[in-house]
Amino acid sequence: MKDEIRDSIIKVSGEIFSRFGFNKTTMDDIARGMRKGKSSIYYYFRNKEEIFQEVVEKEVSMLRSRILTEVEKQDNPKDKIRAYVKVRMDGFANLLNLYSLLKTEYLAHYDFVEEIRKNYDKAEISIIKEILDEGVQKTIFTLDDPYLTAVTLVTAMKGFEIPLYIKPSEENHLEMRLDNLLNTFFFGIIKR
Repeated sequence: MKDEIRDSIIKVSGEIFSRFGFNKTTMDDIARGMRKGKSSIYYYFRNKEEIFQEVVEKEVSMLRSRILTEVEKQDNPKDKIRAYVKVRMDGFANLLNLYSLLKTEYLAHYDFVEEIRKNYDKAEISIIKEILDEGVQKTIFTLDDPYLTAVTLVTAMKGFEIPLYIKPSEENHLEMRLDNLLNTFFFGIIKR
């Protein structure tokens, strides 16, 4: 029962945070959303920051699970990279609290934010490096440094996050840009 209530608080809080943002959301808002007294919320969580951390960690877990499921469906490393990039970018469109955490500077002074950012980046780089290593092993990719290549690809994907949220109506253009990024990544720009 205690876990169910805690999960319910996380779910409702996630909806409230995504609607109003971290700074404008109060414990009173969360309590109202739960139809409980504020003291009931404090029984499960010390503060708003702790709730937000749980919300974001749940979103990270959901996104990672979706990504890994799609990647595992693919047979070759090139298709795995393509699946990774597309599911990741689509996931960001649906996980607003995670995106808010990763892009917003006003949250940077919270220690947990930097920890989540670092862990998320490490996990992303690790997954991509594993795919790249597989591609090198199968002689599909020729790379001098798979780790550095993974860091580069993660950095490039981060550049696509802002346009995703500025003009969400241009979803097809984003798809075209992602395809262009992947084609450039796979085939380069130098004529062979």
